[in-house]
Amino acid sequence: MTGIYAGFAQEESKNMSDNIKWGIRERMREGKVCLNCTRFLGYDKDKNGRLVVVESEAVIVRKIFELYLNGWGVRKIKKYLEENGIKTVTGKDVWSTSTIDRILSNEKYVGDVLMQKSFTEDILTGKRKKNEGELDMYFIENDHEAIVSRNTFTMVQKKKNKK
Repeated sequence: MTGIYAGFAQEESKNMSDNIKWGIRERMREGKVCLNCTRFLGYDKDKNGRLVVVESEAVIVRKIFELYLNGWGVRKIKKYLEENGIKTVTGKDVWSTSTIDRILSNEKYVGDVLMQKSFTEDILTGKRKKNEGELDMYFIENDHEAIVSRNTFTMVQKKKNKK
């Protein structure tokens, strides 16, 4: 009997999840920005969930882009940030090279948003998967205030793609 109830509960949970996902995807189709991150370096959210620049952090983001364009690799940038006591957005003293690489690739820093880059593949495990065409992605240009110029961002992407 317990197994039957567990099966009903699992199916109800799946139905609720599907309904929530449908609502989120409908808002994306309508061009309404849906961000699942709480904070990331350089931005915070206002009471309406819109991205707003945190200038004290934006300076760090700009520095990362500047150093990269000046020929510094992510390991050298990591060392610079740590030696200068610059903390991560979560307050850690140690930076990861993958975080720096993601900052350099994140379209949000130029004011754009690409939604549904990843999705939850299995609701039971909560495992996320990179979206490689399984689901539609939604791109909104000039959604919020940029931290770096479009020119700077484009130059960084070209430089990253050469490597």
